Amino acid sequence: MKIAIVGGGPGGLYFATLMKQLDPAHDITVFERNAPDDTFGFGVVFSDETLGGIENADTVFSEAMARRFARWTDIDIHYRGERHTVGGQGFAAMGRKELLHLLQERCRALGVTVHFRTTAPDVEALRATHDLVVGADGVNSALRARYADVFRPALDRRANKFMWLGTDRVFEAFQFMIKETEWGTMQVHGYPYSDSGSTFIVEMHEEVWRRAGFDTTQDTRFPPGVSDEQAVDRLRSLFAAELAGHQLLANNSKWLNFTTVRNERWHHGNLVLLGDAAHTAHFSIGSGTKLAMEDALALAACLHENTGVRSGLSAYESERRPVVESTQRAAQASLEWFENIGMYTGQECVQFCFNLLTRSRRITHDNLRDRDPEFAARVDAAFAAAQGCDQVAPAMFQPFRLGQLELRNRVVMSPMDMYSAVDGVPGDFHLVHLGSKALGGAGLVMTEMVCVSPEGRITPGCPGLWTDEQRDSWKRIVSFAHERSDAAIGLQLGHSGRKGSTRLMWEGMDDPLPEGNWEVVGPSPLPYGPGSAVPREVTRADMDKITADFAAAALRATEAGFDLLELHCAHGYLLSSFLSPVANRRTDSYGGSLENRLRFPLEVFDAVRAAWPAERPMAVRISATDWVPDGTTEHDAVEIARAFAAHGADAIDVSSGQVTKAERPAFGRSYQTPFADRIRQEVGVATNTAVIAVGAIASFDDVNSILLAGRADLCAVGRTHLYDPHWTLHAAADQGYEGPGAIWPVQFRAGRRKPPSSRTDAIRPRLSLLRATPPDQAVHLRWTPPQEPAPIA
Repeated sequence: MKIAIVGGGPGGLYFATLMKQLDPAHDITVFERNAPDDTFGFGVVFSDETLGGIENADTVFSEAMARRFARWTDIDIHYRGERHTVGGQGFAAMGRKELLHLLQERCRALGVTVHFRTTAPDVEALRATHDLVVGADGVNSALRARYADVFRPALDRRANKFMWLGTDRVFEAFQFMIKETEWGTMQVHGYPYSDSGSTFIVEMHEEVWRRAGFDTTQDTRFPPGVSDEQAVDRLRSLFAAELAGHQLLANNSKWLNFTTVRNERWHHGNLVLLGDAAHTAHFSIGSGTKLAMEDALALAACLHENTGVRSGLSAYESERRPVVESTQRAAQASLEWFENIGMYTGQECVQFCFNLLTRSRRITHDNLRDRDPEFAARVDAAFAAAQGCDQVAPAMFQPFRLGQLELRNRVVMSPMDMYSAVDGVPGDFHLVHLGSKALGGAGLVMTEMVCVSPEGRITPGCPGLWTDEQRDSWKRIVSFAHERSDAAIGLQLGHSGRKGSTRLMWEGMDDPLPEGNWEVVGPSPLPYGPGSAVPREVTRADMDKITADFAAAALRATEAGFDLLELHCAHGYLLSSFLSPVANRRTDSYGGSLENRLRFPLEVFDAVRAAWPAERPMAVRISATDWVPDGTTEHDAVEIARAFAAHGADAIDVSSGQVTKAERPAFGRSYQTPFADRIRQEVGVATNTAVIAVGAIASFDDVNSILLAGRADLCAVGRTHLYDPHWTLHAAADQGYEGPGAIWPVQFRAGRRKPPSSRTDAIRPRLSLLRATPPDQAVHLRWTPPQEPAPIA
């Protein structure tokens, strides 16, 4: 093939070397507008996984890199005057300039033509004369901009300011330096890359940056290669203690806002984007160089393995995109954590460190325990001590007090609609469904949404509490849970609003009933989505009746013996639709501002709280975001949670979405936890209101990690409990836990140990246990530059 590469950074050069090795007949030309020695930044970091791919693809280049690496396994976190060290991570870094020189030498050795100080010819001309054109021209890619209608880029400019600097202080490990100043929190990301220097990235929120006076040069346009020396001098003074007498070095150093780049497509005909031109991921979880070189590996392999350029490019994007998107999700969580770092600076030191380490959700408690068992044990002990517990146990099995209700553990069986009631009366199915979850070990078992009136149902199969017959049937279920288990049982109370009068889920979720339907109501005459019924706008008289229905249902719930009541103000049902500007377009005192939109839900809450016994806790479930433009935001959710807490809510159950069919949720593992985290830090801690996290929390490791980091007080697990009604007890068995947080029913105690799996006759090499652990596998490995040999006398 004849290949043109626009951009002579690591990604473009590495791709050129790989393709030339796969077929020396390839005619490859690289166009780089800068000089060979022009490089900005200092060091680059690689993961073991990336290095494994490089070693497999090109041993010559891999060995040349290895000779120059700084290697270490530790992370040092400096916080409140203390240094906490966590090991077992595994890092390798080198100077960016050194890396470029190695790649340039490799290109020369292999016969790749590289034009420095050369602007690439017009891309259309290149596409016409070459089989393949690679756009490796960086975050400000001109090729991406040229074909924006095809690639459809999305550029997300973030709120933090950062500056890429260096120092001649050689760190021994990765450094997170958290610095509290009079203007707010600043942080340093530092790591060694050679025997003579380290990268030193300073980051802070833009508001902190402005308060500190760094905005004095914001209108100055610095030419390429010129640093903001005024800011650098100021940083030298601010971080004098962290520099410990060493120099702070600049190289094209100026204040930047990180931009996350995403593209709907990465290739167009015979043109493909690579590295930062296609995607970016925040520097706090890895380098752009690492991603670009991984792209190069995947692109070269796919082109080599497929017939034709276009099929190779399609294979490359199909293979690589899921990996990149996963990295970007982790990077998004990480960058948002650092944007909001001020929320966590009140945390105790060990918890703060664990929170920082697990910010992207790629490191979990179990993962950390594998890497550094001693530090993981300190995290467990610190959590137990903070809860006033004598026994160190998995966080999920530590008890929790919700108001006056004692929960034996922190697992909640989340409300899950079953659509199996008859005339609102729960039957044997509900007894078995909820009873099995109570026997299965969850500390709190929640009913599905129980409706306050016939017209407040979602479907004809939804249960209610508007009659004494319904109350008595619920009482039978509650009594079983109390008599046969130590689980508390809670009622979720709600009104369907504009999402009512629909088919059973398995007959067509959210589809209107073909017959036997009832009138639906809402704050405004706006349907839930295309094909949904148009609700009648509720009047003041309607509100009075609905409020009375809620209060009457709460009285029946008291008589049925429920331990907790949760008011459903989420998922687009009636109270949720009042909160959302997407569903509420009223012009009276119940619409418009958030304060007005809160008015009716708070009226209902107050009526229910008055009817519900004061000694029993009351929770509220909210949707923290509508996942659509102009809908409820996470900032609104904080104010909504604060309002309910002020009215006496004991807990806020933080979900999201389902308010409109137009939503575009960012699904992923524990994807709703960041909303719970923000509400806990900004509302829960200050008001002593518990926060419940929910949403794709599927493993006990995730539950423990969320709790240990202080992101929530309780974790609600839904679908996983449908898969395994005894999930909580099985989680105890898997963790080797036996104690008051996981009590097996006496009838099931014989099964409390995990059954043995298939056996193996393999003989373990016992004598290998006597060998010393190799240095590169040590938990704590610090970077110590090699010493020069002493001169011969």
